[in-house]
Amino acid sequence: MSIGVVVPMYNEKDNVRPLVEAVDQALSRFGRPYELLLVDDGSTDGTTEAIIDAEASFPSVRGVFLARNYGQATALQAGFDATSAPIVVSLDGDLQNDPSDIPWMIETLENEDLDVLCGWRRNRQDAPVRKAFSWLANRIICRLTDSDLHDFGCTLKVYRRDSLALTRLYGELHRFMPALLGEVGANIKEVVVTHNPRRHGRSKYGLDRTFRVILDVFLIVFLRKYLQRALHLFGGVGLMCLIPGALIWTYLGFLKIVLGEDIGHRPLLMVGTLLILSGIILIGQGLLGELVGRLVYEAGGRAQYHLKLSRKVGKLRSRRPPQGNAAEGGASPPAER
Repeated sequence: MSIGVVVPMYNEKDNVRPLVEAVDQALSRFGRPYELLLVDDGSTDGTTEAIIDAEASFPSVRGVFLARNYGQATALQAGFDATSAPIVVSLDGDLQNDPSDIPWMIETLENEDLDVLCGWRRNRQDAPVRKAFSWLANRIICRLTDSDLHDFGCTLKVYRRDSLALTRLYGELHRFMPALLGEVGANIKEVVVTHNPRRHGRSKYGLDRTFRVILDVFLIVFLRKYLQRALHLFGGVGLMCLIPGALIWTYLGFLKIVLGEDIGHRPLLMVGTLLILSGIILIGQGLLGELVGRLVYEAGGRAQYHLKLSRKVGKLRSRRPPQGNAAEGGASPPAER
């Protein structure tokens, strides 16, 4: 079974050759055919030329060159689209992930019948502040996505091709692949992997990315729970505003009409008005979300569901005992009365 290794790279000129050699050493010993796809995400430091040189020196290396810098998620998706291997490995381009972990991770995926095997950098070789923010982000992601993984940010993952077909990556969603695939029934496990200090170049991650990831968590929660029922989310919150606002207006109307009191100076009038307007706007957003959802599924030809992975169904069918008849020649004749 062939292997496709996808490595997104952005300004990693000095890491290209060592990475290619390390992957070639690990997978040549493994004894399976493989291709190494180096995705150049709009680099400006000579990474493109280094990848082209690696293509000339290693037959298994193939470059994928993006027109500009799209980000890691899009670069990974470009690599996934470029390979047809049944087993796909994603790997960082800075050599902090150890390519020697790939063979035993593939064996674990196959032996335990997994769809996705995720790496966990338990002993991270990063600055304490970065590790602290990463830990916080991982805990928030786990809580909001009902996942039990420890390390969503580790790029080293092994996938089966049919599981990758269940979702597309954009933005920062590469971090949430386990949550997205778990939502559609993929069998996922996490294992501890080696994490090395960065040898060359500098990290492309800052603390600002942690906050962007936390914001993306809310997008994931929305996509998982409310993409097909946006009105339930916005309409529910809208009603929570609209009903109290209507009650406040009713009370103020009673004071004005029945008791003849002046209500123009009351702050409660402004509160009630804001609540009613907010409720109307939120319910309108919910209706708009429902219309957008219909466009996504109907005009876009996208199904509202995911089928169970065919490999899993096939294994379940193979375990089913044959439907034999009661007698070898056919059904037993009915008893005579």
